[in-house]
Amino acid sequence: MRILPLAAVALALAAALPARAEQKLGYVDLQRALNEVDEGKAAKASLKREFDEKQKQLDQKKTDFDQLRASLEKQASVMNEETRKEKQGDLERKGMELQATYMQMQKELSERERETTRGIFEKMNAIVREIAEADGLSAVLQGEALVYAAPSLDITNELVRKYNARHKGAAAPTAAAKPAAAAKPAPGGDKKAPAKKEKQ
Repeated sequence: MRILPLAAVALALAAALPARAEQKLGYVDLQRALNEVDEGKAAKASLKREFDEKQKQLDQKKTDFDQLRASLEKQASVMNEETRKEKQGDLERKGMELQATYMQMQKELSERERETTRGIFEKMNAIVREIAEADGLSAVLQGEALVYAAPSLDITNELVRKYNARHKGAAAPTAAAKPAAAAKPAPGGDKKAPAKKEKQ
């Protein structure tokens, strides 16, 4: 919602100063950069795992609810009025609990996504500022706000390259898991080494 006004202001400023030195603009697609930087990929994978786990829990609750409802519908004809109303009330309460659980999970996932991406975007903004200053850009617009711009004005690739170079350690936990797994066979190799020394 903030992107369009900022872009309009930047374009207006550029057009309002024709007498001064030529205004040099650039643009960046922060969403694409988020999806391409290593830290963004790691964050996305982590969020997906968390989503899948919560979805599994929700699916199980939904299955339990459906089974309870089917059981009630099957036995309703042989229940007395009081028992049937009691069971129906329990079913409705469980349905409301299921809905509340779904809403809570959605809220938690949204908050986690905001927390995870906020830090990345803050670091991206700092790098965008550095690129703009180094390239002499008067303004950098967010790509989603543009109808058209020459590809030469796009600094997204440079942002991704600089971000990955500067924040290599950010995705390290994910990358470190593979070497650790590959290192497991090493103890077996250690056992063979002494055997060779005995032959000598």
